[in-house]
Amino acid sequence: MVPRVLTVAASDSSGAAGLQADLKTFEARQVYGTCAVTALTAQDSERIHAFHTVPVEFVKQQIEAVLADIGADAIKTGLLLRKEIVQVVCEALSTRQIANVVVDPVLVAGDGRRLVDDAGIAAYVKLLFPMASIITPNLIEAGILTKCEVNSPDAMREAACVLHSMGPRFVLVKGGHLDGTDSMLDILYDGSAFHEYRAERLPIQNARGTGCTFASCVAAEIAKGRDMISAVGIAKKYVTAALAAASDWHLGRGRGTIFHSTGRTPLFED
Repeated sequence: MVPRVLTVAASDSSGAAGLQADLKTFEARQVYGTCAVTALTAQDSERIHAFHTVPVEFVKQQIEAVLADIGADAIKTGLLLRKEIVQVVCEALSTRQIANVVVDPVLVAGDGRRLVDDAGIAAYVKLLFPMASIITPNLIEAGILTKCEVNSPDAMREAACVLHSMGPRFVLVKGGHLDGTDSMLDILYDGSAFHEYRAERLPIQNARGTGCTFASCVAAEIAKGRDMISAVGIAKKYVTAALAAASDWHLGRGRGTIFHSTGRTPLFED
C-alpha cells in the first residue's frame, strides 16, 4: 500500500505554503496526501488580504472522514490557530493511535504577526507536543515557546533541550533565519545527542513555504518507514534542491515559492 500522510493546516491561495505546499511535497516524495483545512486565506506573494477560520467541528469532521476511510501512516500539522483545534487533533491521534506525528508549530506569519494566542500555545505544549514524534520550530517559534532569544547555534541547542523536555521524541530547530553564517544550519536533538544538518546559503528570494515543506518531507519519509535522522537529512536535501531550482522563478510581485517538483527530477537524489 502506498504510504498515506494527512496534513492538518491552513490553505494558502497563492500555492506557496500551507496545505498546498504540503500536498505538493507529498506528491514529489511519492506518498498519498490528504488534508483537513483549518483556515482559508486570500493571499498573494506579498501579503495576506483576508483570513477565514474554519469552524472547529468542521475541522474535526474532515479529520474523522479521512482517517476512518483512507487512514494515515503519518500526520503533519501546520497552522492550528487555537486551543480547540489542537484538542481535536489530539483526540484523533488518541482514537486512531497514529504513531508518526510531525508538528510544525506555526505561530507567526511571514510578516511577523502572531497567529496563535497564549491559550493555543499552552495547548500545543500540554497536549500535542507529548504526542509528537518531532516538532520543527524555526528560530522565532523556538523563541516564543522557550521564552528565550534564539539567535546562535548554541542558543539553538539550548532551545532544543528545553523543547525536548516538553515531550516530543525529537526536536528540530530550523536555523534558516540565522544571521552571520554562510550555511543554513538546522539542529536535531534526540534527547541525548545533537545532529547538525548544513547546506550552502543560497542568494535567492523565492523561499516561501520552506518551513511547511521541510516538515511535510519529514512526514513523508517517516511514513515510508525511514528513521528520523535519515528522514530529516532527506528533507534538508530536498528543501535545498527546491530552493536552488527556484532561482529563476518570477511569480508575482513579492517573494516567490520554492520549486516542489524538484523531488521528482535528477536535481535531487535520496
